[in-house]
Amino acid sequence: MKIAVLGGGSWGTTVASLVAPRHDTVLWARDPDVARSVREEHVNPGYLPGFTLPSELSATADLDGAVSGADLLVMGVPTSGFRKVLEAAAPTMRPWIPVVSLSKGLEAGTLLRMTEIIKEVVPGHPVAALTGPNIAAEIMAGKAAAAVVATEDLEVASAIQKVVTRGVFRVYLNDDVVGCEMGGALKNVIAIAAGIGEGLGVGDNTRAAVMSRGLAELTRLGEAMGAKPTTFAGLAGMGDLIATCMSPHSRNRAVGEQLGRGRALEDILGDMHMVAEGVRTATVALELAERFGLELPICRVIDKVVKGEMRPVDAYWGLTPAGHEDEPG
Repeated sequence: MKIAVLGGGSWGTTVASLVAPRHDTVLWARDPDVARSVREEHVNPGYLPGFTLPSELSATADLDGAVSGADLLVMGVPTSGFRKVLEAAAPTMRPWIPVVSLSKGLEAGTLLRMTEIIKEVVPGHPVAALTGPNIAAEIMAGKAAAAVVATEDLEVASAIQKVVTRGVFRVYLNDDVVGCEMGGALKNVIAIAAGIGEGLGVGDNTRAAVMSRGLAELTRLGEAMGAKPTTFAGLAGMGDLIATCMSPHSRNRAVGEQLGRGRALEDILGDMHMVAEGVRTATVALELAERFGLELPICRVIDKVVKGEMRPVDAYWGLTPAGHEDEPG
């Protein structure tokens, strides 16, 4: 099978590295220097420092060359550039190939999930999302991990499962695409909140409360959009939330932690080589919540913090709102 992975960041490179030993795999990177490093030196020091990539993995900065002839297209592009890259790739894509999204977020303006963008840009293609508690550096180090491939077509899901599963990286199937994508998108916002707590030194009890109430928020919005509540108790919900809120490798948690320590968001993002999706997702989540008549208190507070309307030190008074609703839920 010929596989094209679009996006030379940490997760795109990791997925490409997982499948390359068994399949003809090419990684497309926008930066020619990244592509050359992967192709010739078998490293991606800007995104996965210290790791050697499989010698079988090829890389290119030529989008048409990467996509042409591919049997499976994997989109590892950040949400802000997802549509533009897919539109550029569309003319070269074969008409029947599945398209898998690795991106965890929502499109600003349209409020669309990534699989919805795929259906809009390249209608007729089988569509799936690969999501779950997947810290790229740990997977590259060979540590056990699990993910979910979400698609309404379980035959396609089974085929993708066989392609991506390798060693101690296990992939499970789920037909709740909405739930899996919303869990992956909104947990980034909650991770910023958890990170702020770490930076402020509020303690584990408070951070646990924020994570639990954050899970309730994303579950409410997901259910309103048609997701199954059980999805949020699984890998794509609670599993991804825990990893992103607790891991020192988490970009969104790192943003929150530095905010809690008093750094300005502009300076934090300026020093980051990778994208923290939760910064943009908070606003989009609130717009979706208004559409369904829901209140998302934690998302609202984080939205105010990233917009500079509230100090992080003041934010924690509003992150565990008393009397909002009774447990469970």
